[in-house]
Order: sequence, then C-alpha cells, then structure tokens
Amino acid sequence: MAKNQTRLAIAGCGYFSKYHVEAWSRFDDVSVVGAADRDLSKSRQIAISHGLPTAFDKPSDMLGATSPDLVDVIAPPHAHLAIIRSAAEFGINVICQKPFCGNMKEAQEAVAIAEQAGIKLAIHENFRFQPWYREIKKLLAAGAVGQVYTMNFQMRPGDGKGEDAYLDRQPYFREMRRFMLFETAVHHFDVFQFLLGRPKAVYADLRRLNPAISGEDSGYVVLHFDNAVRAIYDGNRLVDHKAEDRRLTMGEFFIEGSAGILRLDGDGNIFLRQAGRNDEQQHAYEWQNTGFGGDCVYMYQAHVLSHLKKNTPLENSGRDYLSNIAIVEAAYKSAEGGCVSPIEYPDG
Repeated sequence: MAKNQTRLAIAGCGYFSKYHVEAWSRFDDVSVVGAADRDLSKSRQIAISHGLPTAFDKPSDMLGATSPDLVDVIAPPHAHLAIIRSAAEFGINVICQKPFCGNMKEAQEAVAIAEQAGIKLAIHENFRFQPWYREIKKLLAAGAVGQVYTMNFQMRPGDGKGEDAYLDRQPYFREMRRFMLFETAVHHFDVFQFLLGRPKAVYADLRRLNPAISGEDSGYVVLHFDNAVRAIYDGNRLVDHKAEDRRLTMGEFFIEGSAGILRLDGDGNIFLRQAGRNDEQQHAYEWQNTGFGGDCVYMYQAHVLSHLKKNTPLENSGRDYLSNIAIVEAAYKSAEGGCVSPIEYPDG
C-alpha cells in the first residue's frame, strides 16, 4: 500500500452505498480494506470488487480485523450508535450517513462517545455540497438578490406513488413512522442553515397521501429566521417536477429578495431576474453531472479527507449536525400541536 494511504472500511452495503464506493474509487490515496453488511451477499460484492479476502456481516468484526483509519457508515439510522461505539473502541474516525441516529438522544450519545475517544465524527449530509448550492451561497454573498426575504424549496421527486412505492430502491422507507422530514427534508433544513444560519422557530403541516406507507410523504414546513426571513419546505413525494433526472435536484428552489429573484430548476440551472424586470438571465457556472446530485458524495468525501489530512475546517461534524436534528424534532412537535414551535438547540 502506498505511503499516506487512508485505509477505509464500509459499514452498510445497501442501495446508496454504490454512490459512496464509486466516489471513493476516484481517490488515489484511499484504499478500501473492509466491507460489512448484515446481508453477506452485499458486502461480498464490495469485497470481491476490491480484491478483499473476507466480507463481514458485523461491523465490529470488520473494524477489529482490518484496522482502518476511517469507517464510512452507510447503514440505516438504528445501526449508527452501535457502529460509532465500536469505532470509538478501536480509535477509528467516522463518516456517518444521515439521518444521523434514530433521535436526538442517540445522536448526542454518539457525539459524546466520539469526543471522549478523540475520534473524528463527520455526518455525510451532502446536499449543501451540491454545486448549485455552493454557487448560490456565493451569489447571495455578492448581493445577487439583495436582502433575502424568502427561500422556498419545492421537493417533487415523484417516487412515492402506488402500492409499490420505494420497493425498488429503499424499501425500509415504507415502515418509517417519521418519514419525509426525518429522512428527506433534513437535507434542505441543512441547506437553509448553510445559506441563512440557524432558524429560531418552525411551523409544520404534514400529511400522508399514500396509504401504502407508514409515515408522512407531503406537507409544508416554515422556518422562522431573524429579521422576518422565512424558509419554506414544500414537500410532496408523489408529484414530480420538470427535469431530465428528477433525482438531480429533487425539485425547484426559489429565493426572493429586495433586488430580485433567484431560481434553481430541476436540471441544476440557476436563473436570476432583477426586481422590476420580466427577463430572466441564466447564470453560468461550472459543475459536473457525475455520481449523485452533481457529485456531492465525492465532494463531501474530499472535504472530510482534507480535514483529516490537512486539518482544514470541517462542515457538519457530529456536534454541528445536532442542530438539524433539533429542527426536525421541533417540526414534528409543531405538526402534532398545530402551532409554531421554538427550536431548542442542544448548545442553547
């Protein structure tokens, strides 16, 4: 193995792991040394593709046997805490997929375990690394829309219809009692925080439209920020939107401000319209339609590797990510009570 190689283990080899594994394969300084999944047939596929002698069904066994520098946790939320605990015992750094753990209590315990063990814990919340949101952040800083009044994301993947919804990709979605906010909207809550900072309160109105699933699949969430700024998440998993690939952006995004309006379409194009004008201008920027979501998986992996090797700042550490969980929990509280709920952040 070449010098300065990062030894990587994969914990969880289900549907989304293919995007992680493909992205990792593009780093010359990363070597996959182990793969684990409770379904051995899945971990064997990764083991064979990387010339590994053994596949594992238990992450703890894999970590002990392979001694990686970093474990990429791509398992469902209920498995996160146990894997992070095992990683901490072996002194192994962690990237953990979202949703991070099953609830705030578990997530706080995972963060405490990692901090006590002195290991790095990064949450693989990659939507903020999609190239259009990185570009939009720059445009806002440059005053492209002036003072921001409202942000509105209309999530319309069109994948939630019918009795067989989600069976072909992630069937466990169907059993989640808390679904759309916990699993999907958290992406955009993180994007709103990336662009606007922390909201202080939330109002949510949620519905289940498809009786074949257990949780909500449609609804509105209004996040309240300082200076009367609002961010609206308008989600409906049954309805689609205009796009060549409806999973690229998963919907359309609008920002209204004092100087104009910014629009992101389903193909990753950004448009700007000045206040008082009717002509909309496309904003040119460079990005690659590779991997998932504009290559955001690779982008976040590169970000974490830079932190581990060069000590550059880390976005979405485990502790940072508790704020997203706080927003999700406050939104469910709001929906249950039919009222605006203040967001109680763990760090105050």
